[in-house]
Amino acid sequence: MANLSVNICGVNFKNPVIAASGTFGFGKEFNEIYDIGVLGGISTKGLTLEPRLGNPTPRIAEGYGVILNAVGLQNPGVDVFLREDLDFLKSKNIAIIANVAGRTIDDYAGICAKLDGKVDMIELNISCPNVKCGGMAFGIKPESVAEVTRAAKGALQKTPLIVKLSPNVESIAANALAAQKGGADCVSLINTLTGMVVDIERRRPLIANNTGGVSGAGIKPIAVRMVWEVCQAVDIPVIGMGGITCAEDALEFIIAGARAVQVGTANFTDTLAMPKIIGGLNSWLDNHGIADISEICGVLRLNG
Repeated sequence: MANLSVNICGVNFKNPVIAASGTFGFGKEFNEIYDIGVLGGISTKGLTLEPRLGNPTPRIAEGYGVILNAVGLQNPGVDVFLREDLDFLKSKNIAIIANVAGRTIDDYAGICAKLDGKVDMIELNISCPNVKCGGMAFGIKPESVAEVTRAAKGALQKTPLIVKLSPNVESIAANALAAQKGGADCVSLINTLTGMVVDIERRRPLIANNTGGVSGAGIKPIAVRMVWEVCQAVDIPVIGMGGITCAEDALEFIIAGARAVQVGTANFTDTLAMPKIIGGLNSWLDNHGIADISEICGVLRLNG
């Protein structure tokens, strides 16, 4: 069998398949279906300093090949996670990535300080609205990307920092560079695209929040293109995500330059999606005579 292990910022992953934030909770429910210890890692449900109830319902809608969500970062708060969920994840011997969010720069710095040294990596969700800047997301402008990254990094002494990039921007490569300049050790992308589904009988959006984040198989070509662009722009590792449903999808991202991948919406349509992807990666590499998955990372050759 091929070697699937990867090392990102000094953190060892037994394979490059990571559960994406917001689609896997803290792993306990999926662990009733299969041993989540087979995964490379988990990016937790988005955590905030305080508990959040999230947005009003309905907050999920379907489209062709995609789903939309506006859950609103419902979570129990970082203190409850540390007290009730972290030990379980540590027992599974997988890389633990704490996904974190905030309403202000100080929120991001504060939650990073609480988690420093307690998890393997921290992933900044910068698609959140900055309440001190009129509600514009932290991840929209390169200047704010650099600012929030710098604040988060300044609160960390032991834990590597991933910045999760929004695709709803003028240039995702420019924002990736801003994250790198702000001190990010790694970037992950793409977060969800913004979309809307309309109930034609009520003449209203299906989601109470009107718009939601679009994820699922239908966004994969956009995500692969953005991952490739960012891999050309930065010198730090890249984790790719967006529409991955099978091993072949994951390989597209890795060939485009991603060191690892996150799988999200596929977990809703097939609860065994990630174990199948891991098995599929092994089979593909063996069938192609490739001994180590690192051999195909970033080998994409453009036409012409």
